[in-house]
Amino acid sequence: MFLIVGLGNPGIEYAGTRHNVGFMAADALAQAYHFGAFRDKFDGLVAEGRIGSEKVYLLKPQTYMNLSGNAVVKAAHFYKILPENIIVIHDDMDLPVGKIKAKLGGGAGGHNGLKSIDAAITPNYNRIRIGVGHPQGSGEAVVNHVLSRFGKAEAELLADNIETVVKTIDVLIANGVAAFSNKIGDLQKKNKEQ
Repeated sequence: MFLIVGLGNPGIEYAGTRHNVGFMAADALAQAYHFGAFRDKFDGLVAEGRIGSEKVYLLKPQTYMNLSGNAVVKAAHFYKILPENIIVIHDDMDLPVGKIKAKLGGGAGGHNGLKSIDAAITPNYNRIRIGVGHPQGSGEAVVNHVLSRFGKAEAELLADNIETVVKTIDVLIANGVAAFSNKIGDLQKKNKEQ
């Protein structure tokens, strides 16, 4: 059994922003794998279904980014899901748009959603990092950047990234993060060559 968490901020004003790529990926996974409807549960929206032979719960915390851990710990405890079977999909400013990386464990890298989850459960869960690019400057420029929407060319790259995650998530579930990372690397290399 797995818990896949797509990070984002609730509310129509945040839909389509860089900080909400986790929500976008969760929605795409739910659609591609024919999950049931999202329901209000655990301070979030939860849908259930199967990916391969595994039962999977999708969670979109509705607590705002910096309190995401509240929803994750409630769902993980209720479903008795261990951290190594939790996959968090989130935006990453240290990666350019068009890049995806994955790892098990690690630091929060300044991401408040990850900080909250690390504090609530442990840092030892799987992370899928989707690049959203980094603005010039810091502070307010960063806040404005993560709450901004993608330009047309960036939106196309993001759509490709989300499609790649959807097509390869079964590899992570069945074979772990290293196999998933290899598959992602192969696909990104192939896309670059085309």
